[in-house]
Amino acid sequence: MSAEQVLFWVFAVATVVAAGGVILARNPIACAMSLVATFFFLAGIYVLLWAHTIAAVQVLVYAGAIMVLFLFVLMLMSLSDQGPVMTFSAWRIAGVVAVVTVLAALVLVFRRLPAQESLAWSGDAARLGDFGTIKHLGAVMYTQWLFPFEAVSLLLLVAIVGAVVVAKARV
Repeated sequence: MSAEQVLFWVFAVATVVAAGGVILARNPIACAMSLVATFFFLAGIYVLLWAHTIAAVQVLVYAGAIMVLFLFVLMLMSLSDQGPVMTFSAWRIAGVVAVVTVLAALVLVFRRLPAQESLAWSGDAARLGDFGTIKHLGAVMYTQWLFPFEAVSLLLLVAIVGAVVVAKARV
């Protein structure tokens, strides 16, 4: 087993454990911090995939900016440490059944995949050499995906203003 495989499994298990902390923690701040840990472990997996640009964006945008926004909103809402009482309802049972069904479908799909030593990309080597660089990412983001990029930024701005307006009535 190579060092890359060992690191992958370390990051994968840590990601799943941190994501479990997001679900199971009773304190909203602890949930947010578990989400930050999940983002960092995902960035580690991106580095192992040689997607350094995406790993840097993951840390800067998600673990940095978005989580600061989440923590800001949580602090403004001044939530208590007490979480909701666990009750079993039809919606919770339906959610568990849906999750188990999706996981079973994923297992069936992965079992039917042909065993391959490596997945090779189709295409010319010149396109692959530029893939993942800041230059290529910027060219795609600001030409092909400019409208969705700006729409998401406006949506985040509206969410921030809305959170401040809602929280200001309580402060």
